[in-house]
Amino acid sequence: MAQDDLLTHYRDSIDNIDAALVFMLAERFKITQAVGEFKANSKLPPADPSREERQIARLRQLAKDAKLDPDFTEKFLRFIIEEVIRHHQQIRGQ
Repeated sequence: MAQDDLLTHYRDSIDNIDAALVFMLAERFKITQAVGEFKANSKLPPADPSREERQIARLRQLAKDAKLDPDFTEKFLRFIIEEVIRHHQQIRGQ
């Protein structure tokens, strides 16, 4: 395979993975939206720090198993959690 073809092949794969990530995040946020509505209707707080910490520990271990930087994984997850909490607060009108 020529060098340009190989680079195009790699980039096509990256593009496919990026698309899958976007769709997976969209599905995740659909579910967390439903969770936020459930929490608001049930008078539960928007955040659950103990669950968040368990999730971070679990995903850090998964990252290690996958040979992915656990610090990067935690930063990424904390960003997602912050967005979810912000959405939950919006649902409550806070």
